[in-house]
Amino acid sequence: MGLFDKLAGWLGLKKKEIHVLCLGLDNSGKTTIINKLKPSNAQTQDIVPTIGFTIEKFKTSSLSFTVFDMSGQGRYRNLWEHYYKEGQAIIFVIDSSDKLRMVVAKEELDTLLNHPDIKHRRLPILFFANKMDLRDAISSVKVSQLLSLENIKDKPWHICASDALKGEGLQEGVDWLQG
Repeated sequence: MGLFDKLAGWLGLKKKEIHVLCLGLDNSGKTTIINKLKPSNAQTQDIVPTIGFTIEKFKTSSLSFTVFDMSGQGRYRNLWEHYYKEGQAIIFVIDSSDKLRMVVAKEELDTLLNHPDIKHRRLPILFFANKMDLRDAISSVKVSQLLSLENIKDKPWHICASDALKGEGLQEGVDWLQG
Protein backbone atom coordinates (compact mmCIF):
# COMPACT_ATOMS: atom_id res chain seq x y z
CA MET A 1 0.00 0.00 0.00
CA GLY A 2 2.04 2.97 1.21
CA LEU A 3 5.31 3.83 2.85
CA PHE A 4 4.00 3.07 6.30
CA ASP A 5 2.92 -0.48 5.37
CA LYS A 6 6.43 -1.08 4.06
CA LEU A 7 7.98 0.40 7.20
CA ALA A 8 5.82 -1.85 9.34
CA GLY A 9 7.01 -4.91 7.43
CA TRP A 10 10.61 -3.77 7.68
CA LEU A 11 10.31 -3.37 11.44
CA GLY A 12 8.51 -6.71 11.70
CA LEU A 13 5.33 -5.18 13.07
CA LYS A 14 1.93 -6.71 12.56
CA LYS A 15 -1.41 -5.28 13.66
CA LYS A 16 0.26 -2.67 15.81
CA GLU A 17 0.65 1.04 16.07
CA ILE A 18 3.90 2.60 14.94
CA HIS A 19 5.25 6.02 15.86
CA VAL A 20 7.15 7.90 13.19
CA LEU A 21 8.83 11.23 13.86
CA CYS A 22 8.94 13.59 10.91
CA LEU A 23 11.61 16.20 11.55
CA GLY A 24 13.45 18.91 9.66
CA LEU A 25 13.68 22.68 9.52
CA ASP A 26 10.62 24.80 8.86
CA ASN A 27 9.50 25.02 5.24
CA SER A 28 11.35 21.83 4.23
CA GLY A 29 8.18 20.00 3.14
CA LYS A 30 7.48 17.67 6.09
CA THR A 31 3.71 18.13 6.15
CA THR A 32 3.44 17.83 2.37
CA ILE A 33 5.40 14.55 2.42
CA ILE A 34 3.27 13.12 5.23
CA ASN A 35 0.14 14.12 3.32
CA LYS A 36 1.38 12.33 0.17
CA LEU A 37 2.20 9.17 2.15
CA LYS A 38 -1.28 8.90 3.62
CA PRO A 39 -3.94 6.86 1.86
CA SER A 40 -5.42 9.01 -0.93
CA ASN A 41 -8.81 9.24 0.77
CA ALA A 42 -7.12 10.76 3.85
CA GLN A 43 -5.06 13.40 2.02
CA THR A 44 -5.83 17.08 2.48
CA GLN A 45 -5.71 19.70 -0.26
CA ASP A 46 -4.48 22.72 1.66
CA ILE A 47 -1.15 22.48 3.46
CA VAL A 48 -0.31 25.21 5.97
CA PRO A 49 2.83 25.69 8.10
CA THR A 50 2.84 23.55 11.23
CA ILE A 51 2.81 25.51 14.46
CA GLY A 52 4.18 23.43 17.34
CA PHE A 53 3.30 20.00 16.03
CA THR A 54 0.45 18.00 14.63
CA ILE A 55 -0.31 14.37 15.20
CA GLU A 56 -1.60 12.49 12.20
CA LYS A 57 -3.32 9.20 12.92
CA PHE A 58 -4.42 6.93 10.12
CA LYS A 59 -4.79 3.27 9.36
CA THR A 60 -3.43 1.21 6.54
CA SER A 61 -4.38 -2.37 5.80
CA SER A 62 -2.33 -3.76 8.68
CA LEU A 63 -1.38 -0.92 10.99
CA SER A 64 -2.41 2.15 12.85
CA PHE A 65 0.05 4.98 12.44
CA THR A 66 0.79 7.93 14.59
CA VAL A 67 3.01 10.42 12.79
CA PHE A 68 4.38 13.32 14.78
CA ASP A 69 4.82 16.19 12.34
CA MET A 70 7.09 18.48 14.33
CA SER A 71 7.40 22.15 13.48
CA GLY A 72 10.87 23.05 12.27
CA GLN A 73 10.67 26.65 13.43
CA GLY A 74 13.55 27.45 15.77
CA ARG A 75 11.37 28.15 18.79
CA TYR A 76 9.72 24.72 18.55
CA ARG A 77 12.73 22.50 17.86
CA ASN A 78 13.40 21.98 21.56
CA LEU A 79 10.04 20.17 21.72
CA TRP A 80 11.27 17.39 19.40
CA GLU A 81 13.13 15.56 22.14
CA HIS A 82 9.96 14.98 24.15
CA TYR A 83 8.86 12.51 21.44
CA TYR A 84 12.13 10.66 20.82
CA LYS A 85 11.41 7.81 23.25
CA GLU A 86 8.22 6.90 21.41
CA GLY A 87 9.73 7.11 17.93
CA GLN A 88 10.27 3.86 16.04
CA ALA A 89 11.51 5.49 12.84
CA ILE A 90 12.53 8.96 11.73
CA ILE A 91 11.86 10.81 8.52
CA PHE A 92 14.22 13.80 8.29
CA VAL A 93 13.32 16.28 5.56
CA ILE A 94 15.82 18.73 4.09
CA ASP A 95 15.05 21.63 1.76
CA SER A 96 17.74 20.94 -0.85
CA SER A 97 17.36 24.44 -2.29
CA ASP A 98 18.07 26.20 1.04
CA LYS A 99 21.87 26.20 0.98
CA LEU A 100 22.09 28.94 3.61
CA ARG A 101 20.38 26.79 6.24
CA MET A 102 22.09 23.50 5.43
CA VAL A 103 24.45 24.13 8.38
CA VAL A 104 21.45 24.59 10.69
CA ALA A 105 19.92 21.34 9.39
CA LYS A 106 23.22 19.55 10.12
CA GLU A 107 23.33 20.99 13.65
CA GLU A 108 19.78 19.81 14.32
CA LEU A 109 20.56 16.36 12.91
CA ASP A 110 23.71 16.08 15.06
CA THR A 111 21.72 17.12 18.15
CA LEU A 112 19.10 14.49 17.31
CA LEU A 113 21.65 11.70 16.76
CA ASN A 114 23.47 12.49 20.01
CA HIS A 115 20.35 12.68 22.17
CA PRO A 116 20.30 9.92 24.86
CA ASP A 117 16.87 8.68 23.69
CA ILE A 118 18.15 8.21 20.11
CA LYS A 119 21.90 7.60 20.34
CA HIS A 120 21.88 3.92 21.34
CA ARG A 121 18.85 2.79 19.35
CA ARG A 122 18.91 1.36 15.84
CA LEU A 123 16.13 3.56 14.52
CA PRO A 124 15.88 3.64 10.74
CA ILE A 125 16.26 7.15 9.36
CA LEU A 126 14.88 8.06 5.97
CA PHE A 127 16.17 11.37 4.62
CA PHE A 128 14.29 13.25 1.93
CA ALA A 129 16.37 15.84 0.05
CA ASN A 130 13.21 17.66 -0.87
CA LYS A 131 12.32 20.39 -3.37
CA MET A 132 14.48 18.91 -6.13
CA ASP A 133 12.23 20.66 -8.63
CA LEU A 134 13.62 24.08 -7.68
CA ARG A 135 16.36 25.64 -9.78
CA ASP A 136 18.70 26.17 -6.81
CA ALA A 137 18.39 22.61 -5.49
CA ILE A 138 21.57 20.68 -4.84
CA SER A 139 21.79 16.92 -5.42
CA SER A 140 20.98 14.37 -2.74
CA VAL A 141 24.64 13.29 -2.89
CA LYS A 142 25.74 16.84 -2.08
CA VAL A 143 23.12 17.11 0.70
CA SER A 144 24.44 13.83 2.10
CA GLN A 145 27.98 15.23 2.08
CA LEU A 146 26.97 18.52 3.70
CA LEU A 147 25.13 16.65 6.48
CA SER A 148 28.00 14.12 6.87
CA LEU A 149 25.58 11.22 6.62
CA GLU A 150 28.46 8.82 5.96
CA ASN A 151 29.33 9.22 9.65
CA ILE A 152 26.08 7.53 10.72
CA LYS A 153 27.36 4.01 11.31
CA ASP A 154 24.98 2.65 13.96
CA LYS A 155 21.62 3.22 12.28
CA PRO A 156 20.20 2.16 8.94
CA TRP A 157 19.68 5.26 6.81
CA HIS A 158 18.92 6.24 3.25
CA ILE A 159 18.57 9.52 1.38
CA CYS A 160 16.14 10.13 -1.47
CA ALA A 161 15.83 13.10 -3.76
CA SER A 162 12.20 14.19 -3.65
CA ASP A 163 9.62 16.64 -4.88
CA ALA A 164 6.84 16.34 -2.30
CA LEU A 165 4.35 18.40 -4.32
CA LYS A 166 4.41 15.85 -7.13
CA GLY A 167 5.18 12.87 -4.88
CA GLU A 168 8.41 12.21 -6.80
CA GLY A 169 11.13 10.31 -4.94
CA LEU A 170 8.81 9.08 -2.21
CA GLN A 171 8.57 5.64 -3.83
CA GLU A 172 12.36 5.28 -3.57
CA GLY A 173 12.00 5.66 0.19
CA VAL A 174 9.30 2.98 0.16
CA ASP A 175 11.57 0.69 -1.87
CA TRP A 176 14.45 1.16 0.58
CA LEU A 177 12.22 0.34 3.52
CA GLN A 178 11.12 -2.86 1.78
CA GLY A 179 14.74 -3.97 1.35
